[in-house]
Amino acid sequence: MAMNIIRELPHPSEIKAAHPLTPDLAKIKNDRDAEIKKVFSGESDKFLLIIGPCSADNEDSVLDYIHRLRRIQDEVKDKIIIIPRIYTGKPRTTGDGYKGMLHQPNPTEMPDLKSGIIAVRNLHMRALAETGFGAADEMLYPENYSYLDDLLAYIAIGARSVENQQHRLVSSGVNIPVGMKNPTGGDISVMMNSITAAQHAHAFIYRGCEVRSDGNPYAHAILRGYVDERGNSYPNYHFEDLYRLAETYSKKELLNPALIVDTNHSNSGKKYLEQVRISNEILHSMRHSNEIRKLVKGLMIESYIEDGAQAIGENIYGKSITDPCLGWEKSEKLILGIADQL
Repeated sequence: MAMNIIRELPHPSEIKAAHPLTPDLAKIKNDRDAEIKKVFSGESDKFLLIIGPCSADNEDSVLDYIHRLRRIQDEVKDKIIIIPRIYTGKPRTTGDGYKGMLHQPNPTEMPDLKSGIIAVRNLHMRALAETGFGAADEMLYPENYSYLDDLLAYIAIGARSVENQQHRLVSSGVNIPVGMKNPTGGDISVMMNSITAAQHAHAFIYRGCEVRSDGNPYAHAILRGYVDERGNSYPNYHFEDLYRLAETYSKKELLNPALIVDTNHSNSGKKYLEQVRISNEILHSMRHSNEIRKLVKGLMIESYIEDGAQAIGENIYGKSITDPCLGWEKSEKLILGIADQL
C-alpha cells in the first residue's frame, strides 16, 4: 500500500515551449472566444452546440469528425456556434476502465501520462490549426488546465467534480466559459453554489504557488439529469425543470444567467438516439417561454462518426469506446434541424 512516484512531469511552460501556439492561431482562438462569450452575456442570440465524441480516443478519427463539423458550421454560421468536444480525460464511476487520452494516448497500451499530455496538446492544437475551432474539454484534473489554457474555448466541470473546492477555485481564474453540471444526485443547489464560487475572486494554492483569481463571469449551469439512490436515471430537461432553474437564477445575484442542456447521460438514460428528441423538446420549450429562451444558450450532444459504442480493441473507425454516441448522418441532420428552428 503506497503511492509510487514514476517520474516528475514537465512544467506547463516546458510543454508550451516545445509545442507553441503561433500568434496567428492565438488571434483566431481569441476572436472566436469573444464570439462565444457574447452568447453567454446576451450580446449575441446565436445558439451554442457543444458536440463531439464522449471521449477523444483516436487523433485521426477525432480530427476527421471535427473537419465534418467545420463544413456544417459554415452552413449554419448565422444561427449556431459549434464548439467541438475534445474530451481527453474521462471520469470513471468506479475508477476502472479507460480514463482518456491523457492517461492512455493508445487505449490498448499501458498508461503514460507524459506522452498523454503531449498528445492532448497536439490534438487540440491540430484542431485549431486545421479547422479554426477552439474546443471544449472537461476539467478532470484542475492542475492540468495550464497545459491547455491557451487552446481551450470551453470547460465543463463534471457531475462528480462540481462539489470539489479546487475545481471551483480554478474555475474562478479561467478566462473562458465554464459549465457546472448538476451532481449525479441531482441537487441543483450544489450546482448553483459552484457557479457562485466560480464567479467570485479567491486566493488559493495552485501548482505550488499562491494565486489570486478575479472570478469568472461566464460560469454557468449544465443540466445533465440525475440518478436516485437505487441507480435509476431521471431527466431534468423538461419545461418545468428549465422554468424552475430560470426562477432559481432570478433569486441569485449571479452574472450572465445561462444554461447548457446535456442531452445524453442521465437525461437520455444513455440511450443516445434519444438526444434527437430531447434537443427538439428543449427548442419547443424555448419557443413557449421567454424566460427559458433567454436562459438556454445551447446544447451538449455526444456525437461521433459511427452510431453507438464498441469495446476497446474492436477498432471500428470513429466509434466511441466509452458512452454510445449519435453517428454522423444523424448528427448532421440534427444540427441542420436545430438551425431551421432558431
